[in-house]
Amino acid sequence: MSAFLQQLPALMGVVIGALGSYLALVRSDQARFRREEAARWEERRLAVYSDYARSVKRTVTVTYRVAAALGCGTHPDPLPLDEAKPLLAEANNGRDPSGEALLMLGSVEVVDKGRAWVVTVMEMERFVRGDRRDPDAWQALLARQRAGREGFYTAVRQDLGLPPGHSARWRLPVTEPAPPQR
Repeated sequence: MSAFLQQLPALMGVVIGALGSYLALVRSDQARFRREEAARWEERRLAVYSDYARSVKRTVTVTYRVAAALGCGTHPDPLPLDEAKPLLAEANNGRDPSGEALLMLGSVEVVDKGRAWVVTVMEMERFVRGDRRDPDAWQALLARQRAGREGFYTAVRQDLGLPPGHSARWRLPVTEPAPPQR
């Protein structure tokens, strides 16, 4: 029995070491699982945010084109309202599911900013559907839409822990008209 008692501390050390290794491995696996799960949810939220932004931008693009046809905008491809109506309907139908996904997975701040942006875009749509020809009012709507989009993107970046991004306000060079041909 004396030999057993002499080896008992070593045996206890092995048992304690094995138990400690097991607990460290379990904690490490749990931490890795939580990190991977958080990364998966971040990827899903980014996909939802991107889908929502694309769906809102579809309406914006069509309204830009119709406003150009009304003489309020400068889009290079003006589009009469009659031709735009199916495109606006399609854009609205695409926006509904992406808006629902945004409500499910988006942070409160992102959802609020997304709603503010889309409300302005809906006003842009009412403007062109109403056949308005007020360039100053259109420019005001454009400024609000740009600010809404910037607010949405800022909230998305904050929610995903990304650094600040570009404002998307492109400065286009001013070109002078070509001299008349002789």
